[in-house]
Amino acid sequence: MRLIGYVRVSTEEQAQSGLGLESQQAKIQAYCDLYGHELVQIVTDAGQSAKSLNRPGIKAALGSLSRGEADGLVIFKLDRLSRNVSDMGSLIDTYFTEKAGKALLSVSDQIDTTTAGGRLVLNVLMSVAQWEREAIGERTAAALESKARRGEIKGGAAPIGKQWADKVHVDNENELEAVKIIQELRESGLTMRAIVDELNRRNVPVTRKGGKWHLTTVARILSRAS
Repeated sequence: MRLIGYVRVSTEEQAQSGLGLESQQAKIQAYCDLYGHELVQIVTDAGQSAKSLNRPGIKAALGSLSRGEADGLVIFKLDRLSRNVSDMGSLIDTYFTEKAGKALLSVSDQIDTTTAGGRLVLNVLMSVAQWEREAIGERTAAALESKARRGEIKGGAAPIGKQWADKVHVDNENELEAVKIIQELRESGLTMRAIVDELNRRNVPVTRKGGKWHLTTVARILSRAS
């Protein structure tokens, strides 16, 4: 099988052992040699986060796949490619299903999407990876909000439903209304995913910066209201 190797490190990871580009490249080459695959090229994204697919290296690699220059993509570890379930789902649907005809192989995770079992393992691992990332974000946000309530930090993120005004918290009516809607939807029996969809359908203002509602925000609001 003709494969394109893809390696990535974030800015922080570049200084850490075991995650370097050369190490990933060596393990990908060894994997291809072991299983008799032809490594057409190795594409690199240095200093790039896996939060989105807006990276020059992965775009180039996917472009090569689309042009038929290789039969699949090989990576050292799944999180080198993406840590977002939605992005990974899009990649699988576009490139790595049996119908799409391209393969995704992960050396460390022992994933081969040319098999149904490999695709199942891939989906499970990506769900766990995103849960871990969102859980860390929730804990960080909760810690900052707790400090803000105690007055340990000034100008940081105020609790949902509040905002800073002359170094004290005052009610934010828009956010309080959003919290009320979320609680009412939950009491009506909707799942958190359904609540997210309904909030976005109604264009209810997001409680912080602009954008769309996500599961993590809704879950945090409901956990504090319980």
